[in-house]
Amino acid sequence: MAPPPLLRLDGVALTFGGTPLLSGVELNVLPGDRIALVGRNGSGKSTLLKIAAGQVEPDRGEVFLKPGTTLRYLAQEPDFGDFQSVGDYVADGLGPADDPYRVTFLIEALGLTEDMSPANLSGGEARRAALAKTLAPEPDVILLDEPTNHLDLPTIEWLEGEIRQMKSALVVISHDRRFLQTVTKATVWLDRGGVKRIDEGFGSFEAWRDKVLEEEERDLQKLDRKIVREEHWLRYGVTARRTRNMRRLGELHAMRQQRRDTRRAVGQAVMQAGETRESGKLVIEADGISKAYDGRVLVDDFSTRIARGDRIGLVGPNGIGKTTLLKMLIGELQPDTGKIRLGTNLDLAFLDQKRASLKDDVGVAEALTDGRGDQVMVNGEPRHVAGYLKDFLFQPEQIRTPVGQLSGGERARLLLAKTLATPANLLVLDEPTNDLDMETLDLLEELIAGYPGTVLLVSHDRDFLDRTVTGVISPAENGVWLEYAGGYSDMLAQKRDAAASQKAQKPAASGKAKAASGSGPAAPAAKPSGSSSKLSYKQKFALETLPKTIAELEAAIAEAEAEMADPSLFSRKPERFQQLAKLIDEKRAALAKAEDEWLELEMLKAEMEG
Repeated sequence: MAPPPLLRLDGVALTFGGTPLLSGVELNVLPGDRIALVGRNGSGKSTLLKIAAGQVEPDRGEVFLKPGTTLRYLAQEPDFGDFQSVGDYVADGLGPADDPYRVTFLIEALGLTEDMSPANLSGGEARRAALAKTLAPEPDVILLDEPTNHLDLPTIEWLEGEIRQMKSALVVISHDRRFLQTVTKATVWLDRGGVKRIDEGFGSFEAWRDKVLEEEERDLQKLDRKIVREEHWLRYGVTARRTRNMRRLGELHAMRQQRRDTRRAVGQAVMQAGETRESGKLVIEADGISKAYDGRVLVDDFSTRIARGDRIGLVGPNGIGKTTLLKMLIGELQPDTGKIRLGTNLDLAFLDQKRASLKDDVGVAEALTDGRGDQVMVNGEPRHVAGYLKDFLFQPEQIRTPVGQLSGGERARLLLAKTLATPANLLVLDEPTNDLDMETLDLLEELIAGYPGTVLLVSHDRDFLDRTVTGVISPAENGVWLEYAGGYSDMLAQKRDAAASQKAQKPAASGKAKAASGSGPAAPAAKPSGSSSKLSYKQKFALETLPKTIAELEAAIAEAEAEMADPSLFSRKPERFQQLAKLIDEKRAALAKAEDEWLELEMLKAEMEG
């Protein structure tokens, strides 16, 4: 018998204006649940979490929290109130029986200090402080709204590990596919005011969603044909008894009403980048560029050549210097040393993650055109703002809405619309995935993959990087940046191979040195101060066993993918198809974790060996 739910939403409905946002939503959160809440931007996901957290009152329906259950909610925009320090803010989330040590542990793990002032935090630091407050009491239920926004890759991977070891039930909204695949075991789809649930992680969701939409479309087509048949009978059929005619007429009216009441799935956005002249073959050449601030070297002696058609991703922790390097590459910032050469015929379009070009007090249409009338030029042709904004899923009544009233996803789509309308052959995108829904992300990925110009992309979304870029620039240490071919996963593989090669070369070099000198064992190299002189037993065991684990996971993934390659599998055995999709997602998540752990241990071992 299933345990009673910790949190239950029963018949929850809410309407803003005309069309209901939520219509009789049912949601149960059981102990141990790990639920991905997915849906289009504007479908009501964040509102549903706020209702579950008790911050918004529904028009009707019941929200039940089991007595004694603790619940914490992470909003998209944290509110620091009058707190004077991060330590006070995080500690405010604890209950009487909670461990105060969790405050110190989480603040340090997330790279913050307790005495930091909330007023001076960056976007990423504010998100980490809010996460610490949410996780500190280890509540029974955690509601997370876009927890990975503004977080760098190391923090996202830390968060995945922390959530997986916690016992709390979880409901999470996120655009980060890989994060959802790693932490969730069930998926709730909020669509057209209602919810549908699949008791499988996010990895199985998209294939299931497409199947549901196909079945709905078939049912609508059947209903349309039945209505046509009944209308034909009503007009031309042989007259029967009047009571029978009236009954069939009533049934026809009911079918017409059913058809009118049916809400079709929201259409997809239409994305097309503004085209301009072709740039020269060489787009950017950097020769030994360096940059330092306050004695700290962010970029040291970096050189690269970026050609037309390249799609380059910049990755690394927050504060490491990604934006500094990006601005130097596009000529907005001069290096301390070295030279930057820009190619000919460059037209640049820049998407800023801070969305500084969007002012809260102006309307959507005015923000798009910068107040220059009601038309926008797209590929040299004028288009009315209402029509162009419709391509990005804005309704006509929204064109006068102040930007400050838009949701995070709507603001992201507006900024994309504005950026893509700019004629350009060099797209510079700084965190473009924040707040975008999965469908819009898919279209953005297709646009970037097929873009004829050059793309420079800063992102912490691993799946997005794997699907879009042809090369990655990543920091090593002390301002050194390295280039890798392929996407994020390719970069990890190349780092792993480099570490393995370095490990293999060291014993050989040591043996040659001994033979040449004819002396006994050399004195051990000095170890870094403040660090352990050798790996722990647990670390050694992991280092020895992880390569075998990685090989087994790769083999399992290859075997499952080979079985899924059968084009008739989905129609013959849909359950097996879903099982394989879930298995592949789980194995890929485990593989990424094992690779990261192995690479970290190899680097630690190399550092200890001098």
